[in-house]
Amino acid sequence: MADPHVAVDSHREGDVSILVAEGVLDNSTYRDLRDTVIKAALDEPRAVIVDVNYLWVPSAPAWSVFTSARWYVSIWPDVPILLVRESHQSRRAIAEAGVARYVPVHPTRQAALDAIGDLASHGRRRARAELPAAAASVRAARAQVAYWLTAWGKPDLIPVAGTVATVFVENVLTHTDSAPVLVMEIYRETVTVAVEDYSRRPAVRHEDADHGTELLSGLSIVSTLCRHWGCMPTSSGKIVWALVGLENKL
Repeated sequence: MADPHVAVDSHREGDVSILVAEGVLDNSTYRDLRDTVIKAALDEPRAVIVDVNYLWVPSAPAWSVFTSARWYVSIWPDVPILLVRESHQSRRAIAEAGVARYVPVHPTRQAALDAIGDLASHGRRRARAELPAAAASVRAARAQVAYWLTAWGKPDLIPVAGTVATVFVENVLTHTDSAPVLVMEIYRETVTVAVEDYSRRPAVRHEDADHGTELLSGLSIVSTLCRHWGCMPTSSGKIVWALVGLENKL
């Protein structure tokens, strides 16, 4: 018997990302499907609609893959995820699994599109810069942050955002073989600083048993300086991000 798999076809309808999933959703395919949905959200469409009519789910708890994906993107980039399933019985099973509370389920794709309404986040501005896998990228990242925030009228956030970018880029250069990709976004009064790399090893805070609190990791500093931070898988590795508000000015 062939190994279970899930194939996902993706396309855009206007500013909405449409995914059509086909195959078997179980323990062996759960993570890949979750990461595919997350990656679609990271492209920042107005919403991600996942058509699951062709998805076979032997165990109802596996539907939580979509709740997991939504949790990953709930703070940033906060893109809504909606499901499409024609079968009333299946929609009820999805609701009973606790998924519909976070990820709405609709009987048709048009119903999902109609439900999006005004969920879009207008006024976002985003910039991206690919940096070399070299020590000079730390300084280049700080300079890029200063340039973008000056252009966006947020010079007061340059020190904290530059510090966060420094930590993230240094971590990529120290712990991976990747070239970092710096991403910044501004929305209303908040700024997101993010760095992508090609390592699937998640970013975590480390504690030093020998030094206690005398030695602070870079991510410990980030967690102190920003409103929120997180790490999300992508199709090619991961992205580490931090959300900075006016209260975080240095």
